[in-house]
Amino acid sequence: MTNPFTIILLVSVLLFTIATASAQAATDSLPDHPDVQRFIATMAQRHTFTERALTQLFKQVRVRQQIITTISRPAESKPWFQYRPIFITPKRISQGIAFHKKHAAELQHAERIYGVPGEIITAILGVETYYGQRQGHYRVIDALATLAFAYPPRSRFFRSELEQFLLLAQEEKIDPLSIHGSYAGAMGQPQFIASSYRRYAVDFNGDTRRDIWHDSADAIGSIANYLQQHGWRRGQPVAGQASIQGQAYRHYLQQGIKPHTLVSELKRRGISLTAPLPGDRKAALIGLKNQSQREFWVVLNNFYVITRYNHSPLYAMAVYQLSEAIRLARASGQSRSDKPL
Repeated sequence: MTNPFTIILLVSVLLFTIATASAQAATDSLPDHPDVQRFIATMAQRHTFTERALTQLFKQVRVRQQIITTISRPAESKPWFQYRPIFITPKRISQGIAFHKKHAAELQHAERIYGVPGEIITAILGVETYYGQRQGHYRVIDALATLAFAYPPRSRFFRSELEQFLLLAQEEKIDPLSIHGSYAGAMGQPQFIASSYRRYAVDFNGDTRRDIWHDSADAIGSIANYLQQHGWRRGQPVAGQASIQGQAYRHYLQQGIKPHTLVSELKRRGISLTAPLPGDRKAALIGLKNQSQREFWVVLNNFYVITRYNHSPLYAMAVYQLSEAIRLARASGQSRSDKPL
């Protein structure tokens, strides 16, 4: 009988070989790649691009094997006890307090218009790019082309994003070779993908440009608009830690992170809250893996909205806990924090 580990290893090697071969083929001559040629022809038919101009552009695009390697092992695959220390640190909290103080007027304006607390906006910027300081070093067009033409598991999605990116560059009059971002093609201080930029980015300071790379006001307004458009509810809580009695909780863990059950019903089923949440609101139950056990949280609509920014519940919890650390430190008048939340 074949060892299961051997089968897994062989499959992994095969997938890596296919991805590497695809990347090498695309790198050798990107405009000659059949999929790239079809993409160029489609763009010329749908939009106001010429095949000649796009062919010249793609001659300057490079497929990066490192991008394929990185997207295959995202941080969100870590357990909570390894993921949390990446983002909930004294330095990130103190930098968040400083960012909130510096941009207090823009954050207050965003909360008035969109209903999203300034600490949540600040925390998203803190998790995404360390408050704009780490926006990514890959050329976005290289990242998108690599994943569109040399990474079969997500090629359809990233070809769509590549289309959106080229339209974005055309509309905003930006050189598509000049924009840098993450390995997945996310851009600017809030790390918007191209489709999100086109739908949700706003000119928040009135200078007629939507500059999420250099203008923190536009980044703040764009995040707030994104969350509001995805259903953020003004003044409502995000989550509350819970303790478990009995076995009924297992059923709720399997229902996903979209709110589905009233908080009052969860309480009746042995899920107790360490802080009060409205009993008439729908919620979900999540379990986060620590080294020796799981910690449980009841999460509401606004938590689910944060997962529309990044679908991982680990990401949403990191944003929430960082926002709470910033809020509590500001409420106590601290300029910095030496203790994680």
